[in-house]
Amino acid sequence: MLPGSMGAKGIVLLLALVIGGWFLTGFYRVEPDEQGVVLRFGKFVQITQPGLNYHLPYPIETVLTPKVTRVNRIDIGMRLADDNRRATAAMRDVPEESLMLTGDENIVDVDFAVFWVINNAEQFLFNVQNPEGTIKAIAESAMREVIGRTNIQPILTGARQNIETGVQDLMQRTLDSYGAGVRISQVQLQKVDPPAQVIDAFRDVQAARADAERAQNEAQTYANRVLPEARGEASRIENGAQAYRERTVVEARGQADRFLKIYEQYVNAKDVTRQRMYFETMERVLGPMDKILLDQSTATRDGSGGVVPYLPLGEIGRRPPSPATPGQGTTNQGAVR
Repeated sequence: MLPGSMGAKGIVLLLALVIGGWFLTGFYRVEPDEQGVVLRFGKFVQITQPGLNYHLPYPIETVLTPKVTRVNRIDIGMRLADDNRRATAAMRDVPEESLMLTGDENIVDVDFAVFWVINNAEQFLFNVQNPEGTIKAIAESAMREVIGRTNIQPILTGARQNIETGVQDLMQRTLDSYGAGVRISQVQLQKVDPPAQVIDAFRDVQAARADAERAQNEAQTYANRVLPEARGEASRIENGAQAYRERTVVEARGQADRFLKIYEQYVNAKDVTRQRMYFETMERVLGPMDKILLDQSTATRDGSGGVVPYLPLGEIGRRPPSPATPGQGTTNQGAVR
């Protein structure tokens, strides 16, 4: 049957089916990790959420569905290179991106990765013509700026976290000023080394610095052990001196008080006190000595004083034998006067 023989009702029905099918093409589905960006004659209209949605059929309205939750990665200073001899891919260095000048005019080889997500689909699609290229250029520029403000020694040792944070903040501020609709989630340093031509010399320097730090730590440990001992010994000596001073002062005061009391008695009775002091002194001096006291009244006319020599039999058993002298005997005899 020719279309002309269908009649008016057939034509209307056919048009209705065509128009209905055309309207049905406006249904679309947004995945959970996407956002729908609806355009009407190329102009932004609205953002639609994940699920089944509808827009006016093409060419009135179209929809773009960028993935807004996927974490994207850009490598700078290195590239993924396929090696036919291996089952896995290897990384190759890109010196024109990785070689940077430090704040103290040294050259360092920096490879790093930038992780980013879309946080505003409208801005991401329409404000920046080449988002990935822009992010890469901003990342390289920010890293060069941060490295240019830092000396090489912190870069190679303990400043990695500060560098990553500084680059991330600087990139985010720049992208926000462009209205790029991108959020930088992380900047990760992959490799930070001196250039390959001088890396051996830098390693020698690092080893020397490590040895110096180790020696300094050992010295500090020794000081931490010796200083408390020295302080303790000094404190002990000081306390001993303080105790000696207090004891000496107390003894001196006691001697002075005793002398004053004796002096009071001496003033009251000089002869008696003088004789008593004499007896006490002689007792203290002669007390420990072996002695014989003689009275002058017992002296004989020959001047011997009445002393008779005697053989000290009691001392012979207590005294050790004296070594014999050649040509002489071992006589142990004496007299005490």
